[in-house]
Amino acid sequence: MNWPKIKIKRENGEFAVAQSPVIISASRSTDIPAFYADWFFNRLKKGYCAWTNPFNGVKSYVAFRDTRFIVFWSKNPVPLLDHLDELKDRNIGCYIQYTLNDYVKEGLEKGVPTLDKRIDIFKRLVEKLGNGHVIWRFDPLMLTDEINEDLLLEKISNIAEQLKGYTEKLVFSFADILSYKKVKRNLDDNNVHYLDWQSEQMVDFARRLSDANKEWGFNLATCAEKIDLSKYGIEHNKCIDDDLMIRLAWQDKALMNFLGVEIYQKDLFGVIPKEAIVLSDNLYALKKKNNKDTGQRMFCGCANSKDVGQYNTCPHQCEYCYANTTKALAQRNYKMHLLHPDAETITGD
Repeated sequence: MNWPKIKIKRENGEFAVAQSPVIISASRSTDIPAFYADWFFNRLKKGYCAWTNPFNGVKSYVAFRDTRFIVFWSKNPVPLLDHLDELKDRNIGCYIQYTLNDYVKEGLEKGVPTLDKRIDIFKRLVEKLGNGHVIWRFDPLMLTDEINEDLLLEKISNIAEQLKGYTEKLVFSFADILSYKKVKRNLDDNNVHYLDWQSEQMVDFARRLSDANKEWGFNLATCAEKIDLSKYGIEHNKCIDDDLMIRLAWQDKALMNFLGVEIYQKDLFGVIPKEAIVLSDNLYALKKKNNKDTGQRMFCGCANSKDVGQYNTCPHQCEYCYANTTKALAQRNYKMHLLHPDAETITGD
């Protein structure tokens, strides 16, 4: 999306042109909450950050003047707990896409806290932000010589039992290893004997997950998956979800204006249009525009946002990582950040 351009004054005194997005993604490219929360909130105070295009290496600037909502992505968002009041003070809304997997025994996510700690963090964030603000992702679903469908379902069930009442939704995707050279190379380099999902396996797993979900009551959704699983009550997800933002922040007029939302009172009979988003006992919202981000993958349902992350900077060291070319490069860039924690970019380049 072509966000509005404004002139900013950088810390070195120079002036620059920056895009000024309404919705920030932080981030698909790295775990900002886990490793760069202080950097991000410092940049928020400064009013801008610098972002490097991963395809051409060109640096540009992102201003936060018009920012009304932030979607965080993380496997360990505990550092956010110290910063959430800052967002409240700025009247900026947020929710968290929390990837909470269980690959502990198999060692696929060596850099994350214990499962018990991550579940506790999930609950603390919900208690701080409220229901609907923390979304559970078990993503990706990995098949290996150690993990079959039965074990995957057992792992999900264990977490689901502990998150009942704390989240509305479970988002998942099937690891598509052969389509991503970087992921395949990382797994091969780390001697992970993976298996690629076949269509019939996806359908069977979706059916079993849907049956198990009768006990949990989550909304089930897939992330950027082509396969249609609606037969089992599983929808295609919008991870940057304009409908959820409307539900959580409908009183923010600037955000609603950007999303093309109009708010109505229910009539005497309580009848509302099928596409309406219910806000309260007597109010509902309707979107008058399509907010889909056309710059994302074909089967991605996300709304428009500006991602401020940077690839090759996440030191979680997950074996299947799509965001790092190598572990060593990610570690090197993280060390660069620690040397320049207040820089315009994550790495200080």
